Amino acid sequence: MQLKNTQNSYGSVAILLHWVVALTVIGLAILGLWMTDLSYYSPYYRSAPFWHKSIGITLAAVMLLRLVWRWSNPRPAHLPNHKRWEISMAGVVHGLLYLMLFVIVISGYLISTAKGQGISVFGWFDIPASITGLTNQADRAGAVHYWVAIGVLGLAALHALGALKHHFLDRDDTLRRMLGMRAR
Repeated sequence: MQLKNTQNSYGSVAILLHWVVALTVIGLAILGLWMTDLSYYSPYYRSAPFWHKSIGITLAAVMLLRLVWRWSNPRPAHLPNHKRWEISMAGVVHGLLYLMLFVIVISGYLISTAKGQGISVFGWFDIPASITGLTNQADRAGAVHYWVAIGVLGLAALHALGALKHHFLDRDDTLRRMLGMRAR
């Protein structure tokens, strides 16, 4: 398999970035929902948010890398059986997923830095708190973070259903291309 995309298939870098982002988003959603129910006396009360923030910041870097890679590589051509509305819907869903993921990262930053403390990334370095003291910053950013994350999960489900529709109903190579498999 080639590193870069071709006219007919995704390259290994695009495939790897896609699945790393997808699995990370699912993992962060599970971790985020779980950690909101932790009590002060839980042994994970401090470590769960540390990991959530560190992985979230890393996800932001991977998303930036993914965008650069996407802009610097040709996208494979749409398959001939793809309808115009499917192509348009896929473009809108992809665009919204990117936008919403960055909104989640920014709102997470605003939650974490509301009291003026930076964010430690795996204990390697800190991202400073540059925006602090906004009215109800943590609460407002928290609401955005939660609801946009729920929206991302809904769009990701729609995205997955579209891929499964192409694979099982249309019997085309849409999903096979993102799995790095050969065309039928």
